[in-house]
Amino acid sequence: MRHVVVMTATGSVGLMAIFVVDVVNLFYISLLGHEELAAAIGYAGTLLFFLMSVSIGLSIGVTAKVSRSLGSGDRVSARRQATAGSVISFLALGAATAVVMPFQTTLLAVMGAEGRTLQIAHEYLLIVMPANGLLAVGMALSGVLRATGDARRSMYVTLTGAIATAVLDPVFIFAFDLGVTGAAIVTVISRVVIAAVGLHGAGVVHGLLERPSARGVRVEARPLFAIAFPAILTNLATPVGNAYVTAAIAGYGVEAVAAWAVIGRLFPLAFGGIFALSGAVGGIFGQNLGAARYDRVEQTLKDSLTFTMLYVLGVWLVLAVASGPIADVFQASGEARDLIRFFCFFVAPTFIFTGALFVANAAFNNLGFPTYSTLFNWGRSTLGVIPFCYFGAKLAGAEGVLIGWGVGSIPFGVGAVLIAFRSVRRIAASKENPGPPPDPAINRPEVPAFTSGKGGTVV
Repeated sequence: MRHVVVMTATGSVGLMAIFVVDVVNLFYISLLGHEELAAAIGYAGTLLFFLMSVSIGLSIGVTAKVSRSLGSGDRVSARRQATAGSVISFLALGAATAVVMPFQTTLLAVMGAEGRTLQIAHEYLLIVMPANGLLAVGMALSGVLRATGDARRSMYVTLTGAIATAVLDPVFIFAFDLGVTGAAIVTVISRVVIAAVGLHGAGVVHGLLERPSARGVRVEARPLFAIAFPAILTNLATPVGNAYVTAAIAGYGVEAVAAWAVIGRLFPLAFGGIFALSGAVGGIFGQNLGAARYDRVEQTLKDSLTFTMLYVLGVWLVLAVASGPIADVFQASGEARDLIRFFCFFVAPTFIFTGALFVANAAFNNLGFPTYSTLFNWGRSTLGVIPFCYFGAKLAGAEGVLIGWGVGSIPFGVGAVLIAFRSVRRIAASKENPGPPPDPAINRPEVPAFTSGKGGTVV
């Protein structure tokens, strides 16, 4: 439990720092006093989340590969995997961005953006999207640092980007009078900072980067994508579900969309702990799998679920008490204010089941069952979103959409946890293959039960 809490606490600060960039942008934009500006940032954020999901999936693959190598004592492979994983992340997200950019106006319109809101969102994305590759590199290297157990430096990668945003946003938005354009420029700067800090931590401090080579990238690409591709599909499910919610909310007017823009930044920030938990415990799962300590694998799963329940209950209490001030901070009034407060009181507690699903996904991705996480996440984002939100809207309008979005997570969270425990016990009980699932990138020697990276935490 100590390892779970330490890795998650630092990981949550690092992950929430990514979302803080969006929250800070939205906060300063809301001070300009135009709801269509906040709505534009909301639409743009939904589209960017699609691409960020690719980056998150790749970082999961990098973490799993590097942590297994370190767990089995193979530092040479770990260095090769960290280097190739960073290069592949940069190229893959660059390619995905290049595919999406020509169609961004159409995609924004499909989600419900129109008129000046559509134009502002389009202009914001034109500046931010070319820097997506830098974010991918930073997130991959943050995953490398998590794999070593160095939770503190993993946190620094994205935390420094958030600090840069908080400092520069007022300058570019107000002092330079650039408005939304200034917020976009600052987002690009923050991504440069994120990549630079990641390169220093993984390369200089831990020595886990080497000069990249085309051969190294080719060798590592296939085993990396064997883990990352299902993880990417898994993470793409969430923005697909959110896009449906955005479209459903759009039918209730600009105030409702502005409220959803706030909620869309509020819940990743408020529940950053459970988002971070799924990434933070990946290294713990991977190292103990590499060391064949299956008892610790199962205990990590149990402790992660306990942490999730206690965390969500605590955050729910804070949100319920602070719902009014939260709405005030974002200058929300009328229907927008009502929806934000409704989320804080009635939708927030359902994140216990979302968190359980994330924990199960972390187990699936790092124990050799990534297809399970894909199936459960897509099930939650389609069957757990569309019918629940549709009938919720029929019964209670925009509030029904939000409660349907929350309640739809319950069956998938419960089901994923049951399958995760079964999968762990299946590995431990296997007579034919007592070690970890076959990994073509690792020639596994006899290994110690524990491992630690330089400056890291023994996990």
